[in-house]
Amino acid sequence: MTQKPSSGKSSQETREDRLKAALKANMAKRKAQARARAAGAPDDGKDNKTANEGS
Repeated sequence: MTQKPSSGKSSQETREDRLKAALKANMAKRKAQARARAAGAPDDGKDNKTANEGS
């Protein structure tokens, strides 16, 4: 793989920036899921393991 020329940031800083962005997106997703569950809206069913039991 080739590396892009850095714009003054070290690789550690860019890694931290990516991790911060991923964490922020994950927290937003989890908050949205919690709000949907609290409102009684059905979720997408991907994490619902009991939905397919008994089939």
